[in-house]
Formats: sequence, structure tokens, C-alpha cells
Amino acid sequence: MSTEEKSLNFIEQIIEEDLKKGLSRDKLRFRFPPEPNGYLHVGHASAICLNFGLGLDYNAPVNLRFDDTNPAKEEQEYVDAIKRDIEWLGFQWSNECYASDYFQQLYDWAVEFIKKGIAYVDSQSSEDMAIQKGTPTSPGTNSPYRDRTVEENLDLFERMKNGEFPNGTHILRAKISMNANNMLMRDPIMYRILHSHHHRTGNDWCIYPMYDWAHGESDYLEQISHSFCTLEFLPHRELYDWFLDQVYDDSKVRPKQREFARRNLSHTVVSKRKLLQLVEEKHVTSWDDPRMSTISGMRRRGYPPMAIRNFANTIGIAKRTNLIDVSLLEFCVREELNKTTPRVMAVLNPVKLVITNYPEGKEEILDAENSQEDESLGFRKVPFSRELYIEREDFQEEANKKFFRLTLGTEVRLKNAYIIKGESVVKDAAGNITEIHCSYDEDSRSGSGTEASQRKVKGTIHWVSINHAIEAEVRIYDRLFTHENPDGDKEVDFKEYINPNSLEVITGYLEPSLASAKNGERFQFQRLGYYCVDTDSSAEKLVFNKTVGLRDTWAKVENKE
Repeated sequence: MSTEEKSLNFIEQIIEEDLKKGLSRDKLRFRFPPEPNGYLHVGHASAICLNFGLGLDYNAPVNLRFDDTNPAKEEQEYVDAIKRDIEWLGFQWSNECYASDYFQQLYDWAVEFIKKGIAYVDSQSSEDMAIQKGTPTSPGTNSPYRDRTVEENLDLFERMKNGEFPNGTHILRAKISMNANNMLMRDPIMYRILHSHHHRTGNDWCIYPMYDWAHGESDYLEQISHSFCTLEFLPHRELYDWFLDQVYDDSKVRPKQREFARRNLSHTVVSKRKLLQLVEEKHVTSWDDPRMSTISGMRRRGYPPMAIRNFANTIGIAKRTNLIDVSLLEFCVREELNKTTPRVMAVLNPVKLVITNYPEGKEEILDAENSQEDESLGFRKVPFSRELYIEREDFQEEANKKFFRLTLGTEVRLKNAYIIKGESVVKDAAGNITEIHCSYDEDSRSGSGTEASQRKVKGTIHWVSINHAIEAEVRIYDRLFTHENPDGDKEVDFKEYINPNSLEVITGYLEPSLASAKNGERFQFQRLGYYCVDTDSSAEKLVFNKTVGLRDTWAKVENKE
């Protein structure tokens, strides 16, 4: 990577400085280390793009390491989902690793710590431990078990490993200092007893390493050069380095932890605990519900992977946490879809249009371009007939001069078809319009080359032929939360801000070319927005999700308020 080609963010500056200080370029190695206790969300997407992006920029390997040290909350389902999400984003890891790969080595090192007198078994209750640990402004006090003999500690630790004690009876602590200013350095826990089935190691272990002990040593074992994590781990860096000091061999690369700020997304929550609550309490249907901030949810909604990568690159890496408006993500989605999706016609709020001077029983097959951006997408065939559906919003009996769609006495063009003129309406007993009658100019068909086909009218509207229309379920999604920052008010449960109107299910009528649409395929419904075939679709019933509108309507609503 040439440093002159672009301005470097502070993470890249750290790497460049280390290279100047003598770190060999071929020793660069990065990692993405998720815990498999839930599905990845948009915050993880930024971390994925950072670490794998560095791998691409520096032609360096990137490990995918699962920090699977808490079997009570971790499942193979989450491992599979994480791998699927990373691959979908377009990245490939060099090695698939697990903290559980290193359980024996971590245990052996812990035994060495005990022998060196820098670790001991503590048998206090968690309540007593909390008291003796002190506060940020007052020092802690030593555990009554801190001066156990090496022999007693080795015996207890082995018996902990062998499963002789119930959960919570003993822990292994590092012996650092109970007077440390950083409370994480006050004899931190290295191991706890946990009789729980592990998704990889089964029941082989009854003790499990704590994150702070396992993480840095896993980096070291994998020879990770730079361990990038979010800002809340800044206080952990001192402990990360202390643990490395005890095992470091200067013939090897010493990992360096550095921190970057979270970029929170408006109108969402990204805490796995809260996302799990939403799923378990049935506020959403699943982890991949299209309203969720999970990568799986965004994929199901129809977000293209490149849009998420572009979003991550746009917001960049910062040293200070801030809130990113979800409209920026939607802008990136819209930009990508505009370049890559074929245009089709669908009517979602239909009213019947009858062309009274069009011959009954006549049908035509018209050519319609698949994209106005990419001519290589070619044309498709669309059937046309006497009776059509148009959007109810595209007609007004009387309208002002700024309304350029269909009214009585005015002309509009039917997309890819003819110019029509509104003539009359049919209403039901309640006064609702049930049919619009119009006439058409037979010589005005688009692309026919006639003089009438070149005639300009002020508006163009889309349509579908009623005889040929496909009925589909269409799911219209809105923000899951009404509050810009649902986590911001700590006095209120975030679920108080759940938007009761975040999902509307309607019946839409689609042109017949969509009959063969496959799960995950994306389309622009002309003049309406971008839509994606949902996984619930079947040959018998098409289901579409609204991905994003053609423009940001939410900002307009907020500005009015």
C-alpha cells in the first residue's frame, strides 16, 4: 500500500510507525475475534471491514478467531451465522481459530503462574470479593487466601480442573496489586469453575479462562501483530500487556492492542443482550428479522454487501464515540442498488384503470428497459391490456398545477406504453373511487417511432395489467425504534421506544416477469423503492421486503415535526 495514495487513519498510522521502527512487513497479521453468543450486527460490520480491509491493504493474513470461553451463552448456530455473514460481506479469513484451541496451553501457563507465585486460588464469595476489591478512589484489601502456598494452590487448581467443586466455590486470580489505580489490575480473575457443555470441547473442561486472560494470549499464540478493539477495552490494555509480559519470548512478535471508537447507529440497538431480548420476547420474528441491526437482518432486508462496506469506509475510524444517522447507511444502500438492480413495475395501493377505447380482449407485449443506468441489462417483455392497476396516489379528480399525474381532462404517459387522458370515475356508495375511465392515443406507444410517440406530457406513471398481474405479499419496514438513540435515556427501558408501526404487510400486484424471482433477488419497483425477495417466498406465494425508498422520507417527516 502506498501511503501517498490516500490519507491514513490513526490505525494505519500506528501500523506505518511500527513498520518504520523495524517490524517486518511479513510479520503483519490481524484478526477479527467475535464471541459466538449472538449474531453479528452493524457495529461488527465496521470492525470486520477494518480488520479485513487492513489485510487487503497490507497483503497480510487475517484470522477469524472465536472467543469461545463462555459455553453457557455460546452455540454452534452463532459460529455458523458469523462465518456466513463475513463471507457474505466478501471477506475470507486466513485461519479459522478458536480460543478453545488453546485451553490446554492457557491451563499450562496458569500452572506456571502459580509456581512463580503470581497466581492463587481464591475461595471467597463473589460478594466478599466485590467488597475487598475497593473502589476507584480507595484501594482494595488482600484476599485472606492470597498467601496460600504454591502446593495448596496447585492442588486446588488441579481439582478445579477435574470437576471436584461446584460452580462459584473457587476461582484462580492473578497476583498483581490490590492498590493499583486501574481496578482491572487488582488481582483479576483468570479462571472460574463452570460445569457447562461446550459446543466444541464438550465436557472436557470444568474451568474456563476469562476473556482478559484468553484474549491477549490467543493473540500471542497466533502471532497477531495488531489487536484492534473498541474503546471500552482501553482500561484492559494494561492487563493485556501484563499477561503478555509473563509469557513473552522476545524472538516472537509481541501483539499490540490499540482501540478505536464505536460508531453507534441511530434508531437501533446493537447490544447482543438487547438484540437477544427483542428475539426472545417476540418483538421481532428472529435474529434475521429485516428490522434488526444484525448483518443477517440487513441481508434479508435486501442490503447489498458492498453498500455496508461502503458505509463502513464512509464513516471511517475515529477515537471518539458518536452517533451515525441511519440515513447515511440507507444512502449507501440506495446508491449501490441504483447501479445494480433491474427496474420492474409493481402497484402497491391499486385502483382500477379502464381504457375505454382500447379494444376488449386485445393484449400487447411491450418492451421495457430493465435499467436506465445500465444498458447491458437489456429489455424485458411486459403485457398490456384494457384494464390496468395504477397507484391510487397517481390520480386526483381535481388537482393543482403542481400535480403532474393523472387527473380528469389531463394527459399522462403510462410507462413504456401509451399516453392516456382521464375521462371519468366510478364510485361506490361511500364515495370511494373504484374505477378510473380514460382514453388512449393509439399512435403514442413508446418506441413506436410515430410523431405521437414523441409528444411530451408532464407526467409518467407506472402500471400493471390486471389480467397478468402476480399477487404478492409485500412487507413495508420502518425504523424499529422511534427514538434516535434508544440507548441514550438510561432511565427508560429501551423497549419503550419500539415503533408499533415498524412493519406493515400489504398485498401488491406485480408484472409477470417477477414470477420466477428467487430468494434474495433485488429489484427497483419503479417510482416506489427497492425491494428484495424474502426467504419466506415460495413458488405458491411471493414475499417481498421493502429495502429502502427512492429517497429519504424519514428526514422530511422529522423536519416537519
